[in-house]
Amino acid sequence: MPRFFTEYADSHEIMITGEDAWHIGRSLRMRVGEMLTVCCDGIDYDCEIMKITDKEVFLHPVKISPCASEPNIKITLYQAVPKQDKLAEIVQKATELGVFEIVPVLTSRCVARPEKADFEKKRQRLQKIAVSASKQSGRGIIPEIKPLLTWKEALADMQKQDLNIMLYEEKGGIRFDNIPLESSSHIGLFIGSEGGISEQEAQEAISMGCYRVWLGNRILRCETAPTVAISILMYLSNNM
Repeated sequence: MPRFFTEYADSHEIMITGEDAWHIGRSLRMRVGEMLTVCCDGIDYDCEIMKITDKEVFLHPVKISPCASEPNIKITLYQAVPKQDKLAEIVQKATELGVFEIVPVLTSRCVARPEKADFEKKRQRLQKIAVSASKQSGRGIIPEIKPLLTWKEALADMQKQDLNIMLYEEKGGIRFDNIPLESSSHIGLFIGSEGGISEQEAQEAISMGCYRVWLGNRILRCETAPTVAISILMYLSNNM
């Protein structure tokens, strides 16, 4: 069934407005009596269309259930800002794989160095990509694309996680299956940009309890590494 998101849902009636209402009526050409799914905060509402106009669609929930596709862990991806439009691809794939939120980070080795104010326009576009990927992959939530953080700000933000992991291309790290994931429901995952992460930044992360993970001798692109790391975490936590 077609899938849409709303910030508020009622067990008796749900209203879809704006671009989604137009899409339901004009693009999908749906009619009264047809079914669609509305997602709100991880809950799926399978609804029957009761009334439809170009601006509003009124729905009656027929079945309400937790979204089966949402993982039981919340992964926050702290992604160092890459060059060009690679962040768009990272947002799309990370959303499909089940991340909870994505935090762009400006580290010392980032070649692209946008100002926070300038990055806001890009963030809005990235959020739209997350919305589209959430609909396509059957997510129950839309991962939030957070404002750009400095490295120091990212370290402070990571303190709220149960457990933090840093991908580090130098030898000396541990394998993913050596990390105690069993008692962790909120996981921070930091991945560097094209130039990786500096030794100083790595030591700062380690000193605050971040696990350093090594993926082997092959050097992965910064847009490939998040897909690999998130997939491994989802598999090890029985979410894949």
